[in-house]
Amino acid sequence: MVATQQDFSAPALAQLWEILESDPAAASVQADALAFSAPENRELALLRAASRRRLGDIEGAHNLLRPLMSKPVSTPIAWFEWGMILTETEDETGAVAALERAVSLDATFSGAWRALGDLLLVRGAGVAAGQAYACAARAESRDPRLAASVAALTGDRPELAVRLLNAHVRQFPADVRAHRLLAEAAIRVGRPAEAEAVLERVLHVAPGFAAARHTLATMFFALRKFGAALPHIKHLLGLVPHQPSLRTMLAACCVETGDFAAAVSIYEQMLATFRNRPKVWLYYGHALKTLGREEDAARAYRVCLDLAPEWPGGIYVSLANLKTTPIADSEIDAMHGVLDGAAKNTTEAVQIHYALGRALEQRADYARAFDHFAQGAGLRRAEITYNADRTSEFVAAAQSVFTAELFAARRTGGDPSPAPIFIVGLPRSGSTLVEQILASHPQVEGTSELREIGEIAAELRGDRRAADLPAIIAGLDETAVTRLGERYLNNTRQVRSTGRAHFTDKMPDNFLHIGLIQLILPHAHIIDVRRGAMASGLAAFKQFFTAKQTGQDYTYDLTEIGRYYRDYVALMAHFDQALPGRIYRLQYEDLVRDTEAQVRAMLDYCALPFDPACLRFWQTPRAVQTPSAQQVRRPIFREGLDHWRHYEPWLAPLRDALGTLADA
Repeated sequence: MVATQQDFSAPALAQLWEILESDPAAASVQADALAFSAPENRELALLRAASRRRLGDIEGAHNLLRPLMSKPVSTPIAWFEWGMILTETEDETGAVAALERAVSLDATFSGAWRALGDLLLVRGAGVAAGQAYACAARAESRDPRLAASVAALTGDRPELAVRLLNAHVRQFPADVRAHRLLAEAAIRVGRPAEAEAVLERVLHVAPGFAAARHTLATMFFALRKFGAALPHIKHLLGLVPHQPSLRTMLAACCVETGDFAAAVSIYEQMLATFRNRPKVWLYYGHALKTLGREEDAARAYRVCLDLAPEWPGGIYVSLANLKTTPIADSEIDAMHGVLDGAAKNTTEAVQIHYALGRALEQRADYARAFDHFAQGAGLRRAEITYNADRTSEFVAAAQSVFTAELFAARRTGGDPSPAPIFIVGLPRSGSTLVEQILASHPQVEGTSELREIGEIAAELRGDRRAADLPAIIAGLDETAVTRLGERYLNNTRQVRSTGRAHFTDKMPDNFLHIGLIQLILPHAHIIDVRRGAMASGLAAFKQFFTAKQTGQDYTYDLTEIGRYYRDYVALMAHFDQALPGRIYRLQYEDLVRDTEAQVRAMLDYCALPFDPACLRFWQTPRAVQTPSAQQVRRPIFREGLDHWRHYEPWLAPLRDALGTLADA
């Protein structure tokens, strides 16, 4: 006789659910044994699926729970488990709907609220995530004294919640739950520093308070303070290793802090539990590429393409950006097919055009390659609002404000550290090669493109015009510039792991902020890597820059590229006069033709002894994130110096905009 649901006592099933939280393997064994005599018991099927998911058997969990979810279900835990499984299988839309269903059935289900917040956060829906976290806080708070504060927080009145909670914690300073609610409210009103201070105090007193640690971790993640988020996310995953969104956050933190080997390991673990995950394959390919594992990256991209043929643009452009991996004829045909079916103004079409340009360039079909680069750039340019006049206005303002007299009068202030080595210039001009050479020195750590200078500049500017920024910077007093220098060093420490005396910051458009750098870090080294104007302009024009690669909006029009290059040269010439000897200029073509002499001179400028490892830079194992990752893993070759001439017939707009700089 087949047992029915009524044959099992509620206490017996409740005991299995308790075992599940502490020992999912034991719960799975016992539930499987019971299932032999009761295969139709729905709660037992749910428990078996929950245990499978916690053990990493996502496919098994999915197969067990799917039949149950095909029927009307009003159990919150079933919708929660289904949402977590769908998150693992990359049906994020379905996962959000399932978690929303769980909390609609039980508004006190704090775990479902928090899982929903995590999923929304990794999807980039920060506001909605904050609302979900507030509802989680409400569900976790049972203290009637906090009812008004919680109602204000979940009712989208965080300012009132801050006032009420501040009054409460003054009266009850040991109430750590109230302090966490205060931090949640402070985050909602845009005061993260206050929230961080509150949460750090809470965790000092109650290090096991996981909810407070979760709030701190997700706040850091949302603020892109990945190094600060990393240890807290690791701690939380030690408690709930089956939380997929936290694992996704951990991988992102590893990527953003430069630990690509750890990211690869996380992606491999995720793929071991469920292999049909195109997004993970894509991120896995990116990480493998950064580590120099080009063939493995190409395989990962192609698996991704098989799994997600409906969004090929990003995959093909990633594959094409490997540069050393040939694009097959069949793949070129497939890309043409995508273009034929895609709307002409979509990101998909833009990416396919750039990928086709690379593929045809590999075949020396330069006319057709340029046509695709130009079409992709034209579509991209139509999407953005770049104004070349604003760049020229900013450069003129910087030339007017950052004078030799200003710097002479501001000899004090700023952090005295000589640790940073800024590598500035235009993208695709050899800066990645220079960083790789420096990172081969035993006293220098390569940390790639850091956002901190740009973030400081953006905060100082606020909602004013870019051309107002130089005057704002010049108005900072000695204390302010010193604190900003300290902030730069503290915030970039999260991406440093070797303890070497110096580190590189290779954000190209930091050349716009040399006045700021001089004031806040007066002893930092600055290397301007310059490439011939025509070669530099074409290289930028051919490159598809992702949304993360900010500051490159000028690269989608040849005339605007020429104007930007002229502004760049003019600004650097100004700083040569205002700060004589302060900036070291390295011409890329000279580095290619006489590498050793140029490397020795550059090391002298940085006050570093010569080390022969710098001449064997391609042997230095390190992660390289930029489009030049493949080039810096082989010796310098001269063949690329005149590569731009293959496209010379179509570069008249660039040459005209450059004027005399075209042949300089």
